[in-house]
Amino acid sequence: MQHSFTNKTTMRISKIILQLAAVTFIASLSSCISLRHREPISRTLYDTGIKNEKQLTKFFMDSNPNADKSQVQRLAKYYIQEGAAEGINSDCAFVQMCLETGFLKFGNLVTPEMHNYCGLGSMDADHPGEVFATEQLGVRAHIQHLHAYATTEDITLNNECIDRRYKYVKPRGKAPTVYLLAGSWAMDKSYGNKLDALLTRLEQY
Repeated sequence: MQHSFTNKTTMRISKIILQLAAVTFIASLSSCISLRHREPISRTLYDTGIKNEKQLTKFFMDSNPNADKSQVQRLAKYYIQEGAAEGINSDCAFVQMCLETGFLKFGNLVTPEMHNYCGLGSMDADHPGEVFATEQLGVRAHIQHLHAYATTEDITLNNECIDRRYKYVKPRGKAPTVYLLAGSWAMDKSYGNKLDALLTRLEQY
């Protein structure tokens, strides 16, 4: 009888150990997935973005569920493509578009049909901003303008320059990070912190 009791006890302990091991494995797996979602995004403009089209789109739609999802998907794709062409961080550029347009709600001088996603050249009623023929060209101009802020003069563009204000950025490379766009790209002293906050949110996707 004692031997039988011991065997049953051993089996129960073994079962508990296996259950605990399974729970630990699942928790560890969940932690790995969570950490992967929280992979830090570089705040350096002349760098490589890490978020894909689906992640950028999900981030955007969670902030503005009334937006045209197909348009957001196109813009996400263009930011990744155009950013890669010029070595500009597509994650930083995408969240800047979100900030500048109010997640495509616009409402200021720039209107949707202008395809101007960064307030380029927008000053007053007489100068509402640059106009581009297509979404992709609007994104390209945005990326190119960031290129002027992020890089020095010995680094040239790969695509033909369509940003008419590119040459006016002086000195070149005056804002290598999102933080330094405050006081240079925008007069808002908290501009860089606003971009940083959006990037922190994007890291969760």
